[in-house]
Amino acid sequence: MVTQRIAQGGLTANDERRTRWKRLNLRADDSFWDDDAGLVREEPETKQVYDLEERTGRFGEAIIDFPKRIPQNPVTNRIIIHLVQAGTSVSANYIEADDAVSRKQFLKNIGTCRKQARETKYFLRMAAPAVPELKPQAGTLWLEARELHLIFSKIWRNK
Repeated sequence: MVTQRIAQGGLTANDERRTRWKRLNLRADDSFWDDDAGLVREEPETKQVYDLEERTGRFGEAIIDFPKRIPQNPVTNRIIIHLVQAGTSVSANYIEADDAVSRKQFLKNIGTCRKQARETKYFLRMAAPAVPELKPQAGTLWLEARELHLIFSKIWRNK
């Protein structure tokens, strides 16, 4: 399909390499959560929220609830602190971006949302080996952090 679009003048060879790299990169990103059964996404009990303010707020609340189940020790304490800090700041920075008075301020805050969502993914990944019994819950939160990171990346690139 990509080759057909190249032949029609729609994509360059550079675009094809970039597309292939993105597919491989997303697959590698998911591989950590693969337990030989593939990454399984649980269907939400309610409909998907498309209001980003509400969605990021719910995500922050879920991030606050998740570490309450993690037993505290010197390793997990650091993970908990960073996880809560990064996960809750996604929503706070989105609210700031929504109220931005200039394009420059908007892009700065959306960029911060993007960085914090990615950082949240990282600390959720670190929480999984620290507390293996919570890996399924960490995986579900990781998927939401990934989706938010992709959403904010798209907004940041297109503005």
